[in-house]
Amino acid sequence: MCSQDPLTGFFRDGHCNTCDEDQGSHTVCAVLTAEFLAYSKYVGNDLSTPRPEFRFPGLKPGDQWCLCASRFLQAHEEGCAPQVNLAATHKRALEIVPLKILQDNAV
Repeated sequence: MCSQDPLTGFFRDGHCNTCDEDQGSHTVCAVLTAEFLAYSKYVGNDLSTPRPEFRFPGLKPGDQWCLCASRFLQAHEEGCAPQVNLAATHKRALEIVPLKILQDNAV
């Protein structure tokens, strides 16, 4: 389980499971930081602003969220990757993010 509050995952079931339709590979269970949320907003994915029309509460530091593996890797390369809950991260994240990088950012 990554998070039920807020409810996360491509399937909105709390897990970072994936399928062929999940083009973003929402497989990294990230523990969000203020720095990462600001970075994500800067690159065009505002995760902190509530969007009630989509039943999205907006995220805050400390929340866990199934993050796109490529966004995690991008944030890592920019020096602002969030921490990772390895136990809740899907193994398919390894298709995009090297294990060492995930381990280096583990909670």
